[in-house]
Amino acid sequence: MFDDFYGLTGRPFQLTPDPNFYFESTTHRKALSYLGYGLAQSEGFIVITGEIGSGKSTLVAHLMQKIDRDQMTVGQVVTSNLDGEELVHVAAQSFGLDVEGHDKASALGAIENFLHEEAREGRRCLLVVDESQNLSVEALEELRMLSNFQLGSHPLLQLLLLGQPEFKQVLAQHGELEQLRQRVIAAHHLEAMEPGEIEPYIKHRLECVGWQGNPDFDQRVFAELYSATGGIPRKVNQVVTRLLLLGAVEQRSRIDNAMLSAVLAEMQHDNAFPEAAPKPMEKLAPAPAPGPVKHASYPQPAPAPRVDDLLAERDVQIAELQQAVVELSEAVENGGGEVSDEVKQRIETLENRIDEQERMVRHVLTMMIEWMESGQSRAAA
Repeated sequence: MFDDFYGLTGRPFQLTPDPNFYFESTTHRKALSYLGYGLAQSEGFIVITGEIGSGKSTLVAHLMQKIDRDQMTVGQVVTSNLDGEELVHVAAQSFGLDVEGHDKASALGAIENFLHEEAREGRRCLLVVDESQNLSVEALEELRMLSNFQLGSHPLLQLLLLGQPEFKQVLAQHGELEQLRQRVIAAHHLEAMEPGEIEPYIKHRLECVGWQGNPDFDQRVFAELYSATGGIPRKVNQVVTRLLLLGAVEQRSRIDNAMLSAVLAEMQHDNAFPEAAPKPMEKLAPAPAPGPVKHASYPQPAPAPRVDDLLAERDVQIAELQQAVVELSEAVENGGGEVSDEVKQRIETLENRIDEQERMVRHVLTMMIEWMESGQSRAAA
């Protein structure tokens, strides 16, 4: 897509976290400092919070690249709405443990044995728990109990908790989490990027895929991008992906403010930026046991028009518009400047059709980009 048009070696603004694109903003530099201090203590909890898309997962992926795996074993958990027993089993699985019996006591025993073996081999253990705002108080208490495992006076497990802003509030205010709060040895809230960091962020990611200055960017674009995204990295990635796509469709070598305005208007129409982050799901009563699986049938959507067909139709319409302009010129010359209403109406109709066709081409290409970045199967897309 646009990466070919601009001679890039990859997709610089994909939405999935990639440590190779890590950009050290002011807030990320502070977070790394807190992480370094916390890991040096070899015990307790480290807590990193931030808005959706603020770069928590990319930060941790960057950290994982720096860790010496001969010195530290890392288990990673991305939580859903787990209760305490479920979380214990998921934690065991994150370290590659196959728990016999599938009960909580067996899982705890397997984890403790594993931690002792790692300690004897000279390795520390770290459990990274992402989306911690989804955890119940019961599950958080189970994590605290895991941090109790020791070999003599040496703690065997350290935990890194990542979560959205509401997790920070729960951790600070909930009466039943006092013991866990006392074990937090380092914490940082990831802020948005600062206005002056938008330009270096974009150019850094482009340079990671071989950018040589094409496309160039109008300086006003960076200020408007900050206003539109609030400096949230994932939102910046969304907008710039569409900007580059529009630039490739229109064969532009410079991205200007008019293009950004068009992209933002289209994204607002598509509801690309939800007004608020979804809240954690409330615990529900257990559902009745399911019966036999029935495969639902869904009406198949009409196939999206091929991009080649859309472009071909656009070219035909442009040719018709050019012919109408020729006829208009002849009418002006032969009729003393008078233009018939029929010619005016024809030109207006063709212009509207071309505008709609351009919008449809951009929309189809955008859907294709989002499908490629989502990693979904062809059928799901």
